[in-house]
Amino acid sequence: MNDFVIECHNLETAYTTSLNRPILNGINCQIKQGEFVVLLGLNGAGKSTLLRSLIGLVPHTKGEIKINGVTMTPRTLVQIRRHVGMIFQGGGLIRQLSAIDNVLCGRLGVRTTWQTLFGFPQRDRNLAMDLLAQLGLKEQAYQKTSQLSGGQQQRVAIARALIQSPQILLADEPITGLDVVACQQVMETLSELHQQGMTIVTVLHDLGIAAKYGQRAIVLEAGRIVYDGLCENLQAQFAKC
Repeated sequence: MNDFVIECHNLETAYTTSLNRPILNGINCQIKQGEFVVLLGLNGAGKSTLLRSLIGLVPHTKGEIKINGVTMTPRTLVQIRRHVGMIFQGGGLIRQLSAIDNVLCGRLGVRTTWQTLFGFPQRDRNLAMDLLAQLGLKEQAYQKTSQLSGGQQQRVAIARALIQSPQILLADEPITGLDVVACQQVMETLSELHQQGMTIVTVLHDLGIAAKYGQRAIVLEAGRIVYDGLCENLQAQFAKC
């Protein structure tokens, strides 16, 4: 049985005039179940584009993506997204909603439009509260997310992704703009999820944090992979990232 949960074969996205090339330009990589992979590179290298392509938010023009052995097509996208959670840069939360209501938004993908008219069942609300409690946010559950700190908002975003029960968690620059303490809280949360067996793929800019938490680094430059290996000695090899 194939133990790769993510496979990219000759992946290419649309040509971009400003770059004079496709943003992703022939990406080949395979990620195993339970790996903690960090995507690194300078701005414009294609890190976030690669991450977003893994959940179908950026279409590819050439090549192939497989998630859990299923080739990504418009027809298979709903099936694939059941197993993949996404944390967007800045959290992507609805600021006027409470923390618990933001977490419950993560259940919308598994409920019909008709079901959502009647609100969320108590078991969903209990699960959302349990996730917030696990992430140290029980006291903030009914506060508007606009009133929470940046680190707390990112943990709400993690809880929203986790309520989908994903096998794979994608995080696009989850610590950008956070202070040192909040960065550590978010990265420790991702590390704990990894230790529980979840596959984590995250875009980062800080080589030190990547080396501390990541198992494996994939470094992109001009839409191509220039390094794929252990996170050790990253600072010596790629001091500019």
